[in-house]
Amino acid sequence: MEEKRLMKGNEAIAEAAIRAGCGAYFGYPITPQNELIAYMAKNMLDKGRVFIQAESETAAINMVYGASAAGARAMTSSSSPGVSLKQEGISYAAGADIPLVLVNVVRGGPGLGSIAPSQADYFQSTRGGGHGDYYCIVLAPKSVQECADLTYLAFDLADEYRVPVIVLADGMLGQMMEGVVLPPARETTPPREWAVGKMAEQARTTARHITSIDLVPENLEARTKARFVRYEAIKSAETRYESLDTEGAALTLVAYGTSARVALGAKKLAEEAGVKVGLFRPITLWPFPYKEIAEIAAAGKPFLVVEMSMGQFVEDVKLSLLEGEAGAARSPVHLLGHSGGVIPTEEEVFAAVQRILGI
Repeated sequence: MEEKRLMKGNEAIAEAAIRAGCGAYFGYPITPQNELIAYMAKNMLDKGRVFIQAESETAAINMVYGASAAGARAMTSSSSPGVSLKQEGISYAAGADIPLVLVNVVRGGPGLGSIAPSQADYFQSTRGGGHGDYYCIVLAPKSVQECADLTYLAFDLADEYRVPVIVLADGMLGQMMEGVVLPPARETTPPREWAVGKMAEQARTTARHITSIDLVPENLEARTKARFVRYEAIKSAETRYESLDTEGAALTLVAYGTSARVALGAKKLAEEAGVKVGLFRPITLWPFPYKEIAEIAAAGKPFLVVEMSMGQFVEDVKLSLLEGEAGAARSPVHLLGHSGGVIPTEEEVFAAVQRILGI
């Protein structure tokens, strides 16, 4: 069995990507994900794989598009404003059914903002981000271990469904160090029968053409509708979450990533005070576990959403109540949000629990 290593989240993501069979990485430096690109620079080249520090974020995402279309498992990473520059390329990849993995180690914004941890890229990640009708699978780790595990999973999901997959971490997870057991290294990666590469090996007589453009509106609509059928399959098979003590709880905390770690500490403070508090943590932010939150809401008890933004994630929690019965609509949803890189504290969350419950 693999021994546990002490690694930064950024390094764990990079090593997990290499072990998942990432054959090509293209990126551009930006804090707080620079350890990731530095790790890839050293270790991808040592293994004879492709590493390019592109001239810009726009160039990097288009290199990922090309490498993936040619048959490689390809990846890029960045932080908030850098990811904004990649949105056009992500939209192109979605429209051409190109699998790729993008890691966003989120920093404070808008604009250049700060280099401190944030979760304010939630809308950008879960609502497509670029132009057109599409979604990306979005995975949200809460620990260095999950940074590795979910990155490893991201490559499989991208290939299985031919979609971009985003690993949405934040500056805290990228920079913190924890023990991690790394996944096994893969010797082979799944074949891509649709790719444009290796034509001679496959004895093809006609070239394959991968593109997102279709100038016949009816044809483009048909392609988009077919993709949305695939999205429904993703929703059915790939929705992931963690639920702790939500049954019979006086209040349920809802959080993801670093905020979920803080919420877990607040939950323990509540237990020490004799208050039963549940914790629900989405692991996939898209597809979002609407039904599962609605089931908790059926008891009519309040929710407290904890997020490092001014109220983005909370919108999906509120939408979850529409999936439930009448009792769900009576469940109040409260928000404890911070912005700019401010991280909530366990004590602050527990104090909010006390206020809501009138303790």
